[in-house]
Amino acid sequence: MPYTCTWIDSPVGTLTLVARGPKLAAILWQDDRPERVRLGKLREQHDHPMLVRTAAQLSDYFAGRRETFDLDLDFVGTPFQVQVWQALLRIPFGETRSYLDIATQLGNPKAVRAVGAANGRNPISIIAPCHRVIGSSGSLTGFAGGLAAKQYLLSLERRDLFSGL
Repeated sequence: MPYTCTWIDSPVGTLTLVARGPKLAAILWQDDRPERVRLGKLREQHDHPMLVRTAAQLSDYFAGRRETFDLDLDFVGTPFQVQVWQALLRIPFGETRSYLDIATQLGNPKAVRAVGAANGRNPISIIAPCHRVIGSSGSLTGFAGGLAAKQYLLSLERRDLFSGL
């Protein structure tokens, strides 16, 4: 099944939205490494219904009007990666979890590094909120969109960005 894509501008840079059939397959960062999320050939289609819907929901999220997303997702990865990405979807808005928390939730507290690797390959950034995963010490750790984008998203969800409005 072919991949279709469009681009949107956001407060964290230009995002590439990718659909496969009727589902969202990826949200890629402006300076994303090509090998991080492997996709087939992308075909531009700015009016694809899923991409239009995703763009609208992301716009609401960045404006502080949306805390959850209602989109059909198409995770493609190993069974373990998909488990990790599904676990990301259960992290509540405005909260964080550590890699150890996720590994423990999956029943394998020793899989911290594997959780980190899977988190780093999350194809549907922001929607599957890998930015909500931090180090056990509370420190921000690697993020495909860059640490500044991760900090921005966490601040947005804590409502820090809207406190002066």
